[in-house]
Amino acid sequence: MAEQGHVYTVDEALTHVGFGKYQCFVLAYAGLGWVAEAMEIMILSFVGPTVKSEWNLSSTEESLITTAVFAGLVVGAYAWGLVADNYGRRHAFSLALFIFVMGFLGEALVTAGAGLLSSFSPNYITLITLRCLVGVGLGSGHVFLSWFLEFVPPSNRGMWMVIFSSFWTIGSVSEAIGAWIIMPRLDWRWLLGLSSIPSFILLAFLGFQPESPRYLCLKGRTAEAHRALEKIAQVNKTKLPNGKLVARRSTLPTGERAPPELVHLLSSNGGNKTTEGKSGLSLFLMLFSSKLARTTILLWLLLFGNSFAYYAVVLLISELSSLDTRCRSPLMFSHHPQDANLYIDEFITSLAEIPGLLLAAILVDTAGRKLSITIMFTLSCLFLLPLVTYQSNILTTGLLFGARMCVMGAFTVSLIYAAEIYPTSVRSTGAGAANAMGRIGGMVCPLVAVALVANCHQMTAVVLLVVVIVTSILSVMLIPFETKGQELSDTVDFTSD
Repeated sequence: MAEQGHVYTVDEALTHVGFGKYQCFVLAYAGLGWVAEAMEIMILSFVGPTVKSEWNLSSTEESLITTAVFAGLVVGAYAWGLVADNYGRRHAFSLALFIFVMGFLGEALVTAGAGLLSSFSPNYITLITLRCLVGVGLGSGHVFLSWFLEFVPPSNRGMWMVIFSSFWTIGSVSEAIGAWIIMPRLDWRWLLGLSSIPSFILLAFLGFQPESPRYLCLKGRTAEAHRALEKIAQVNKTKLPNGKLVARRSTLPTGERAPPELVHLLSSNGGNKTTEGKSGLSLFLMLFSSKLARTTILLWLLLFGNSFAYYAVVLLISELSSLDTRCRSPLMFSHHPQDANLYIDEFITSLAEIPGLLLAAILVDTAGRKLSITIMFTLSCLFLLPLVTYQSNILTTGLLFGARMCVMGAFTVSLIYAAEIYPTSVRSTGAGAANAMGRIGGMVCPLVAVALVANCHQMTAVVLLVVVIVTSILSVMLIPFETKGQELSDTVDFTSD
């Protein structure tokens, strides 16, 4: 029998039942979604140079292959965020079933089909079109992060979110190994087709993913949320705390307000006006309310710089692998994009993401989100600055290894921070909009930074990259809120403090 008058929230329930087998299942499914996305993104480093040689494309046309994917990502990141916040993190009933499946599993449904079809592309226009469609599906990747986030106890949330991000590295390394094995023996179409396998695996387990109890609570479906939490406790072989599940507490346990420095940006404590019942454009406009506007804009700048820096480092590996001979000895340069050195360099630098994740895991719950991002971005600048001049291949690979390690760590913590800082009611919309802005950074990157390197303007490209990173550092420093150790909020409080 529940204790009379005792209540508990979803965060308190998750803390009580702990992280166990149930969350491992959620981690495996959400992680596979990120493996699929990472493979489809990493493939751009290999397909671009090969297709350029096979179809005699210009450097601009080669860059547009990457840009088309990111254009789709911009649309998908925002659209799937709105769908997830309006219809749930998993499939529900009737129309909600179809819309949510397209939202939460857009990556699987769209990417699987388009990814496979693009392997049969007969010409450049067809390839561009299908890759853009792949990008729309990939835009749902941030929903996997938000979904898993809402199952994790707050005490060690940072560590588990970094572990979740390791699936991206698994996808990146797998793609590099696959390209190393497949490209010299077969061709890029085989690599495109085989890279869509994780998306089809997601489809096979379409109906098994559970709904987030936090989302159910927010929507007033407390009984369903309680049953979901009971299932978690049963699988983890623990019990829920005594009492009644409530969506949120109106006051702190002591009946006092928290000090201003500890109040979460989006805390619902004491509020009576929320985002409940809002949808579509209203949810997006909520991001520019008086309480959220500053953080939203700064977060957009941070994610733009993150994506630009990450994909610049990834794509620069293939460009710099042949830059020295192309720019200093044009007569010695030959167009062999399938040279083994490219795949070796990509594989080695892909491994840099592993120590990057370890560094993020160490810093995220000790230094906090903001300081972790600042430290790792600063280190990445130190690795990039020597590349303003031509270096040997070995030194270039080593410097890019270090830069990718730090940028990956900063990117990981930034994605965690973006999901944590918004409440459940607009979490996927806010994170999706921020990710969409980040994808614009990835879309601009090949047309600017990589194009500069391709035209022998290495110093300009590296200086531009460092400037973008410094802008991201300033952006995160200006965000006045830290989410380390804080409970996730559910709604936006518009009442005055």
